[in-house]
Order: sequence, then C-alpha cells, then structure tokens
Amino acid sequence: MDRADVGVLVQLAADGDAAAWKSLVDGLGPLVWSVVRAHGLSDADAHEVYQTAWFRFAQHLGRIREPEKTGSWLASTARHECLKLIRASKRWTPTDDPQLLDRPSEERTPEESVLDSEEAAAQTERVRRLWQEFEELGERCRQLLRVLISSPPPSYQEVSAALGIAVGSIGPMRQRCLRRLRARLEARGTS
Repeated sequence: MDRADVGVLVQLAADGDAAAWKSLVDGLGPLVWSVVRAHGLSDADAHEVYQTAWFRFAQHLGRIREPEKTGSWLASTARHECLKLIRASKRWTPTDDPQLLDRPSEERTPEESVLDSEEAAAQTERVRRLWQEFEELGERCRQLLRVLISSPPPSYQEVSAALGIAVGSIGPMRQRCLRRLRARLEARGTS
C-alpha cells in the first residue's frame, strides 16, 4: 500500500468509513501477521496479539499525527504486544515450532506411508534440514528472515519499526543471515 493512500484511508476510517477501515485491515494485515509470526507465538497468542494491535490502532485512530506512517505504527505496536505477552508468559506451552514438529520418529505415521515416491521423501528431508539449520541461526536472524518472507513484503521502514533495527542495517543483516544459512546447509551437504 502506498503511504499516501494509507494516510487518506486512516482519515476516512477516523470519520467512520467502514470501507476505509476494511481496506486498511486488508492492506496492512499481512504486515501485522508477519511481525507476530516473527516472534514465534502459539496460534492462540498470535491471534490475540493481532487483534490487540488492531484494537490499539482503533483506540488511537483519531489521534494519529502521521497517518501515512500507520504501517510502522502497527508493526511497532504488534512488536510491543508480542514482547509484553512473551514476558508475561513464563510458562511452557505447546508449540508449532518446525524443528520440534519435524523431528524424525521411530514409528512411521499413516501420513508417511502415503509418501511413496523417493522425490517426495527427499523434498521432505531437504525442508526438514532447512528448518533445522534455520533454527540454529541467532534469534535476530530468525526474526528478520521471518518478517521479510511475509507476503506482501513489508517496507524496510516497517521492518525497522517492527524489529527495532536501523533501516540501513536491514539489507546487510539479511545478507549475513542468508550467507550463514547457506553455509550451514552446504556444510551438511544440503543446498
């Protein structure tokens, strides 16, 4: 979404235009989700944070001074809500972490039995290794790469607001993270 368009939509939504609000949610929702997913929350917690970020936005809708920067505002709010939830929940919770879910099992599941072709099994192993090596990267690399693979991709300003990284550091950091991941995969013979 173009920043000028976002600014206009925010003004219209503040005046009660439901179509403008829907356009904002449709256009900026993927950005908010990417920030939430980057923090590795459970599905329930992720949904809660997503809703809270939009609720906070609705609470402040009439007071936003720079409506064209709404994407950055939402990303920053989502990040703060994620961190608040993470700090508040020092408990063990079930996970959808790919490394834990893709752990090889001694027993074959019915789903694995369906995978008859060697190509499907090889692809599954490549994906498992990729996620395994991805999880071995540092926390900052994992957060950055998760945000950057969202669709549609967020702007560097939005990434900066969401993760607290200087705009000029995002590209070089992304390159270093991808180089590390590639080196780890090549060292394991996976590419």
